[in-house]
Amino acid sequence: MGAEAQRVVVVPETFEVRVAAARMVTPRVRELAFERVDQQPFHFRSGQWVSLIFPLVDEGARPLRRSYSIASVPAPSPRFELVVTKVDGGRGSTWLHEVQVGDTLQAKGPMGAFARADDAGPSLFVATGTGVAPFRGMVHDAIAHGGDTPLWMLFGVRTPNDALYREEFEAIEQAHPRFRFLLTLSRPPPGWSGRTGYVQTHVLDLWRELNERGRPEAYVCGVKKMLFEVQSVLKTQGGAERKQLHLERYD
Repeated sequence: MGAEAQRVVVVPETFEVRVAAARMVTPRVRELAFERVDQQPFHFRSGQWVSLIFPLVDEGARPLRRSYSIASVPAPSPRFELVVTKVDGGRGSTWLHEVQVGDTLQAKGPMGAFARADDAGPSLFVATGTGVAPFRGMVHDAIAHGGDTPLWMLFGVRTPNDALYREEFEAIEQAHPRFRFLLTLSRPPPGWSGRTGYVQTHVLDLWRELNERGRPEAYVCGVKKMLFEVQSVLKTQGGAERKQLHLERYD
């Protein structure tokens, strides 16, 4: 080996998975637990994603593939979880909303570099819809690692019923004061007294408040439009540098 360390390239593995469990977590989002058929542990880092290879073909007559962020917490287990929104006309999401426990398909992964370091500073997680999936593991990892660095999550959905994992995040907030769970609704019901509007409306104030507690980092996951608007606000009005912003889009 020369003066510079050799770069190790890890090739994502392709393996067969079985649907181990399934449940609806919101009216349009289904959570699916998969397990490797060979029962080998599935090792991944919070924030990574997998590509599912469906028993369907795309327009080019190739196997249909779709990528999903892993929603479960890393563990030495053959299982992992995904959350999938039912998209009208979406072949992959429709298949996953109809698949039954015991059915199998191919998966490839894990992949991706969207991650939070254990020694990261104050952290602001910004998500919309199923974009909250990678933050589930990140929050649990950070809590398990210990410390008192602030961990704040700003989660935007249409209605209270669309807030997947809400009870879990609220329980973490109750048990760990360093974690704040901030829900904002774009279609609030009558009587709603919490935050309203898109995440873009609230992100700057939270960023500025975190800036008073250290050098913050923002982790943002959602559709392209939201990502770019949050990035623009934090850079132009919040003074954020590029290396403080970590973005992951799913459309």
